[in-house]
Amino acid sequence: MDDRFNTASGWVLFSGIVALGASIASGMYFHADSQEEFEDGEWGYFVEGEEEEGGEDAGPDLGTLLASADAAAGEQVFAKCSACHTIEQGGANGIGPNLYGTMGKAIAGHAGFAYSSALSEKGGEWTWENMDAWLESPRGFASGTKMSFAGLSKPEDRANVMEYLASMGGAPAKPEPAAAEPEETIAGDAPGAGPGAVEGVAADPAEAAAGMGADQPVPADNAATDNEGATKVD
Repeated sequence: MDDRFNTASGWVLFSGIVALGASIASGMYFHADSQEEFEDGEWGYFVEGEEEEGGEDAGPDLGTLLASADAAAGEQVFAKCSACHTIEQGGANGIGPNLYGTMGKAIAGHAGFAYSSALSEKGGEWTWENMDAWLESPRGFASGTKMSFAGLSKPEDRANVMEYLASMGGAPAKPEPAAAEPEETIAGDAPGAGPGAVEGVAADPAEAAAGMGADQPVPADNAATDNEGATKVD
């Protein structure tokens, strides 16, 4: 009995030793305990997603928006800017420059304010188009600007703010609204559009005269009269 127990115990111990050795060997071969990084720090592949086509409608053009812009509504939106900017004539600079008379002036042209190099090197003037782009995304317009404001996402809000800015010191001429596209029409789809007379409409004098001037049927020489007095034409 003891021999059988000792034999079984020996096989169990031997199996355990084999399993432990295999585990150690596989760990050494596959570097299971190693914390080495992949070369160049690349832990995987970056999969770029394709941009979706056919996004939201761009909406009315800038000229159309400005044609109906409201300075009073823009003043309410400008309240978000008043923490950093003054707008009255002669107002002091704050975190941002005074904005009186900004529209139409040089970008980063307000004297006495230290602009970021991103904006001071931008060049150009505050046209309606440039101001619209700036109000939509300051960092998108001038990457590296010190202005932390995220921007106004609604085109109507931007148009109203620009109208308010224009009321405080003037502005250049507004861009014209885009011309409306003409509607497609099919010839002859309405009374009088196609050739010929229209049913239920009296002919004008010229048409009546033309009709009267048309050749009328003339009785032939061999015309005969039947018994009822009607004229018959061969």
